Amino acid sequence: MLFWIFMISMLMMVPITMLVFGKIFMKRPPKKINAFYGYRSSRSMKNQETWIYAHNYCGLLWTKLGWIVLIGTISPMIIIIGKSNEIIGKVGGLIVIIQLFILTGSIFPVEKALKRNFDKDGRRIDE
Repeated sequence: MLFWIFMISMLMMVPITMLVFGKIFMKRPPKKINAFYGYRSSRSMKNQETWIYAHNYCGLLWTKLGWIVLIGTISPMIIIIGKSNEIIGKVGGLIVIIQLFILTGSIFPVEKALKRNFDKDGRRIDE
């Protein structure tokens, strides 16, 4: 049971991080473009408008995905309470892979939204 508690504690890090930073990025994105904190890509760092847009979009996406990942993490872990450490480890490993795929995959819709709304120089595209 101790290993199960450890695994669920570790597995909760990604969804909680997504939820917390999702809310932060939507409500209080980093004020200045920087190389240390925030959603940093060449497209998002073009200017202040692209910087704010990327954080708002990423924040909303991470908030939604964070809840999905949270439910998708807790559900299988509840099912395997009391199982062997081997099963808990394998299920936990699979969950981590899925979590990281979702976390890194969230880059693509943000970049697509930036590309759809801003030209290559960071100027807003009027539709």
